[in-house]
Amino acid sequence: MPHTSSRARALLLASALVAATVTVTGSASADPATGATTTTTTTTTTADAGRVVVSADFSAAALPEGFRAVEGDWKVRDGRLWGSSADSGQQSRITFGEHLDDFRIEVTARFETAADTARWTAMGLDLAADGSVPWSIATMRTGTTASNGLEFAQRTTANAWNVTDTHAAPTAAGTGKDVRIAVEVHGAGAVWYFDGTEVMRTSRVARSAGGVQGLLVNGASVSYDDLKVTALPPRSWIRPAGAPLTVIAHRGASSVAPENTLVAQETARRGGTDFVENDVQPNKDSIPYVLHDSTVDRTTDGTGAIRSLTAQQIGMLDAGSWFAPHYAGARVPTLAAQLDDLRTRGGNLLLEIKGQHTRGEVATIVDTVRSHGMTGRVFVQSFEVDALRYTRELAPEIPLGLLRSTLDADPVALAEELHLAAYNPEDGALAKKPSVVADLHRAGVAVMVWTVDGADRWKALEALGVDGVITNRPAELTGWNRAFLQNRQVPAKPVVTVTSPAPGAALGRAQAPVPACRPRTRRRWRSRSTAFPSPRAPRWT
Repeated sequence: MPHTSSRARALLLASALVAATVTVTGSASADPATGATTTTTTTTTTADAGRVVVSADFSAAALPEGFRAVEGDWKVRDGRLWGSSADSGQQSRITFGEHLDDFRIEVTARFETAADTARWTAMGLDLAADGSVPWSIATMRTGTTASNGLEFAQRTTANAWNVTDTHAAPTAAGTGKDVRIAVEVHGAGAVWYFDGTEVMRTSRVARSAGGVQGLLVNGASVSYDDLKVTALPPRSWIRPAGAPLTVIAHRGASSVAPENTLVAQETARRGGTDFVENDVQPNKDSIPYVLHDSTVDRTTDGTGAIRSLTAQQIGMLDAGSWFAPHYAGARVPTLAAQLDDLRTRGGNLLLEIKGQHTRGEVATIVDTVRSHGMTGRVFVQSFEVDALRYTRELAPEIPLGLLRSTLDADPVALAEELHLAAYNPEDGALAKKPSVVADLHRAGVAVMVWTVDGADRWKALEALGVDGVITNRPAELTGWNRAFLQNRQVPAKPVVTVTSPAPGAALGRAQAPVPACRPRTRRRWRSRSTAFPSPRAPRWT
């Protein structure tokens, strides 16, 4: 899989930002029978990367072309877009843009008035052009420093809220203050930026087949400027400098829930995992089921090989009681059920094709992924080279990873031969030759290591440049990631001045200079020395 470097990405974005005031692509047509409008949109491709889909400075007197005010009061005034919501019960909405898998939305927002500190504005990450539910949004309250000052949230088809992630902003937005906010979206994953600082990540953005972007206001009046939506390149599986380890939940959150069940998947999702890792193999009816072992004996109340059991037989098995009485009644899910859950509730899947599969069996897996619209959120891995070859032939758009208990003689050559996006070794095997990480990265191949459950090894793997870690403890690794990144926020060089006496003044023996230090903070990702600059020294007498 080709890797786009940070420099290349920056050049792509820079070249694309030379654009007209407003650029919106996509087309709409009306059904002559019903009058319903159908929007034709595109998904992100590598060629799209850097394309500015929407760029608006609101210098004209009217709403830009392609903007659709759905609810509330929206108008352009004094070079800004103004949106108002009458009260906390009204979610004012305006839509624009086009459907993109990978994009950045950014805008300067200012609360002009607000009913209270819980009122909010949001960037719409995925909502229908007509503003109807469901939506996925990134919310900013006027009280941004509260624990839920920033949110990733969903408005469900039942018109109810599902808040998936919350975080406090580093500074208060309040009213009358411009704040630059942005979100980068890659499929179901997203990163929240507040005034240029990353504050929160999620893997639970619910996506639709045709959702566009938008802005929303609740119980407030908000003005906006310099709105941009930019197509991004598809995510690279190689971890960018400064980014946290990709968290991959081994068989779901298998340390606290019965493995390879939907409850383990939900627990992992709530713990902030980036990917759920599960195993798939067919039953007697050639239906792909999520199960690790070749038999159901260890993880259910039944017996027998999975390939010898019918769907009816598997549907009666209890896959939870063996783990704890609390999980009695959990079922062995089909791959289809797992994909349904991920599509509707958010999340990505690292799908291991377990054991030898025929081409036809792999084709059934691929067809299931495609029919659920999940090719952009599924990563296939296997120990079996043939399974990867079949997947490549049938679905070249799905990234591939090769699992290994021991390192191959030439992992780079094998990765190139199999068109791998990732080479996924066991932790102990990698420890014998850690230099293979850099070798694979130079070839554009990521490294995802299994199965690692301790902070000491997470720290070592992060330092080594490993991209992802498969773990039975995804919530703990998510927390470790956050703490690790927070600890890397160090003071920048402070500004030190002598406030008394004035430069060049004379000091008596009983006097002392009064220094003042103005600290600042910045995020950095590489160790560097910090030194105090030398102020102009007073003259001693």
